[in-house]
Amino acid sequence: MKQYEAVIQTLDRLGGQATLAELYQEVMKMEECRWVTKTPFASIRRILQVRPEIIKIRPGLWALRSYQSRLGLVGQDSKEPPTAETIVENHSYYQGLLVHIGNLCGFGTFVPNQDKNRRFVNRVLGEVRSLRELPAFSHDFLVKRCGTVDVTWFNARQMPNSFFEVEHTTDIQSSLVKFHDLQDFYARMVIVADDHRHAEFDQKIKHSAFDAIKSRVNFFGYEMLVKQYEHEMLKASQPFVI
Repeated sequence: MKQYEAVIQTLDRLGGQATLAELYQEVMKMEECRWVTKTPFASIRRILQVRPEIIKIRPGLWALRSYQSRLGLVGQDSKEPPTAETIVENHSYYQGLLVHIGNLCGFGTFVPNQDKNRRFVNRVLGEVRSLRELPAFSHDFLVKRCGTVDVTWFNARQMPNSFFEVEHTTDIQSSLVKFHDLQDFYARMVIVADDHRHAEFDQKIKHSAFDAIKSRVNFFGYEMLVKQYEHEMLKASQPFVI
């Protein structure tokens, strides 16, 4: 079996779409294909980029063109304006990456219950998060506020470790207000968005209303998030990878 055929067959076996990190793991399991190279992952990336049967959906996510209409997928380079459904799926995709990273790092992970049926690749977020209910870590009104955060990681003592808000199209300021409400917890606060919104974040965080949290809130771009996800997936499957 040729290497590109192994990649295509793996995508087909995974339901027509998969993250790059999943492909790194699953393609190498195909015994019919030999990878006589010291850099098989680079070869997989090259195949994804050049084969006409494959399309990039969003950073770190690839699909077979033959599945595109069946799954309702829109290529990253599409000139068509995104539909409301595509915007929701983009948002839930990055939520799913954050949940996966948290799981791999040993944290309890939670997404709001109103998001639990949203799709992350071939699963729904409710199947990916490790916590079905929020721990009762504080006053009811604060736990309820935490329950609106896009992704929360909890430590072994069931206290918040990190709050993440994914800002795909919505107002960054609303997330900063949410973080401000949760400032009394010793937890990391992160805005996750497309890199082109970094300047907007820098402008909003300078507002005097956010003086109490401005030194605690970080910006994390989509591309960096995808790289972190791939790094953690590779560490989990190959502990010697640094």
